[in-house]
Amino acid sequence: MPAFQSKTFRRAATESSSLSERIGALYRARLARHPFILFGLPFITVIVAGSFALTPAAALRYERYDRKVKQLSQEEAFDLGLKGPDGEAGIKRNPRRRIVGDEKEEYYRLMAKDLDQWEQKRVERFKGEPDGRL
Repeated sequence: MPAFQSKTFRRAATESSSLSERIGALYRARLARHPFILFGLPFITVIVAGSFALTPAAALRYERYDRKVKQLSQEEAFDLGLKGPDGEAGIKRNPRRRIVGDEKEEYYRLMAKDLDQWEQKRVERFKGEPDGRL
């Protein structure tokens, strides 16, 4: 008889080894042979499914924010100067629109500036605020 048996060791199924332990052991044994199918594919699936699940939630968030921003009463609009007392639109301004006129005009205006001759100026600080000087 040889010194060691040729049979592999397997724990006897006792009451202490529950179903979840047996499934976990089986999963770990198979994971070594098929890592992408048992780990990579479920991981990628969760990421893609999460992206699809969170898209409506993000859209809902921005829609709620837009609704909250758009709701102005007549008095608030008048106070902000958006509508005149007769209900007509007052000052029309778009803070996001900085370029006045044609984009090419603005480009050439910026290109004409002399960038070699400039002077650095410090921003004025409030009283008591440290200015960063040593």
